[in-house]
Amino acid sequence: MIAHSAAIDSGSSKSGTRYKLNTPALVLDLDAFERNLASMAAAMRGFGRNLRPHAKSHKCTRIAQAQADAGAVGLCCATLDEAEIMAAAGIRGILITSPVTTEIKILRLVDLVRRGADVMIVADHASNVSALDHAAQAAGIRLPVLVDVELGFGRTGVLTVDAAETLAHQIKTSAALTYKGLQAYGGHLQHIADYARRRALTEQAHRFVATIVDRLVASGLRPQLISGGGTGTSMIDGRTGPLSEIQAGSYIFMDAEYEAISYGEGQVWPYECALFVQTAVISANQAGAVTTDAGTKAFALNGPIPRIVTPGLENAAYEYAGDEHGRVRLEPGMPTPKLGDRIECVVPHCDPTVVLYDAFHCVRGDSIVDVWPIGARGRLVLAP
Repeated sequence: MIAHSAAIDSGSSKSGTRYKLNTPALVLDLDAFERNLASMAAAMRGFGRNLRPHAKSHKCTRIAQAQADAGAVGLCCATLDEAEIMAAAGIRGILITSPVTTEIKILRLVDLVRRGADVMIVADHASNVSALDHAAQAAGIRLPVLVDVELGFGRTGVLTVDAAETLAHQIKTSAALTYKGLQAYGGHLQHIADYARRRALTEQAHRFVATIVDRLVASGLRPQLISGGGTGTSMIDGRTGPLSEIQAGSYIFMDAEYEAISYGEGQVWPYECALFVQTAVISANQAGAVTTDAGTKAFALNGPIPRIVTPGLENAAYEYAGDEHGRVRLEPGMPTPKLGDRIECVVPHCDPTVVLYDAFHCVRGDSIVDVWPIGARGRLVLAP
């Protein structure tokens, strides 16, 4: 993967233009990206909440450092693999937001902490807490742990107030674990199109988490951290509710999926689309359409169709025409793009689109100014 990234670098020199890339390519508009960084940082300061953004959106150490420089208190990682890459780059305050349960991953986790990484983990089951405690004791370290709370997504987390209290007590009284608090992330809330419904369901989740917090406080288990939320609920979570920090990730890029929902009642998103896939026309023989070199392997498929932003083609429709091919349907009267012309699209869903590429091609206007590797997109390969 590193060699392939180097090949990309050599084909996109800083003195070249935006439209000389090896397509399909992932393009990051640095001006929009930096405005998004500043907007979220200012919003969280105004709300009095901390920001611990999610690395699963970008998987890039350069972006993680930019978020830290903008005031983030740390970084969320969806996987241990991400956490290892980010820790190696010197990123601090890492929270792994999914339970680590296999023996080999638990050993890697405690070794990461033993080597000085600033890492926390979540847990939602007593047997996992016991396994983490045993491994941490054996490694001679203390491992910070949060209770993971389920808010209706049906993915991970304890289900009841009693279960949260029991698990928090187990962590607190473990020999080698440090009880840090709660994680309460509602992934199912982030893309609810209607703002009023999104707000109502988010506030319902707030009430459940607040009930847990009240019980924990009464039991002498006051949480130091209450981490959760995302881009779609960031304003709601910021204005009210029990979260001490927000885990938003997509705000730095935005995407067609977030464009389709409302930010607030009558409010537009304060974050701009900064991430694009650039593709090139490879055939123009069909009436009313051209074929491109970006198909189903170039875009995430769990979001809406890519939205074309190239001037003059904004109302054209993008279609998938195979693994390596796309199709642009032209409206009557639209000029037909020529062979080799570049077309750029807002990504459908940023997180799973990013992981299809080795690097971000960073641009300001029409100029390429840098290439940032997506270093945490893979998995560690271990010999059996």
